[in-house]
Amino acid sequence: MRPVEPRPGERRPAERRVVVTGPPRRTRGLSAPYRPRTEIDEQTTLGHTYVRSLMRSQLRAALVVLAVLVLLVGPLPLLFATLRHDGGVQWAVLGFGLYAPLVLLARWYVRRAERNERDFVRLVEDR
Repeated sequence: MRPVEPRPGERRPAERRVVVTGPPRRTRGLSAPYRPRTEIDEQTTLGHTYVRSLMRSQLRAALVVLAVLVLLVGPLPLLFATLRHDGGVQWAVLGFGLYAPLVLLARWYVRRAERNERDFVRLVEDR
């Protein structure tokens, strides 16, 4: 079928444009997007691996804190045994020598645990 030619002096009708809205098409060969969250929800082997990874990183941070605590608190009985039996020196060692490092250690641990969890959430949510 040939298009109809307009008569002399007539204008051609404008072609209608169709606007299609919707989600963009995907190219062939791509499968559904990978979602680690479903792996975790469905408790698959891969999801179990993700959770174990988070648990390992949290355990590693806790073991570092435990080791530092043992190094800080462990020698205190020996230190107190060698010092005079003056209570003021012992309180000063506990108050200034131990309290400040414990606060810093606790702060480090909380920040590390939150960072581990934030990294895990980024991994799971594919950001």
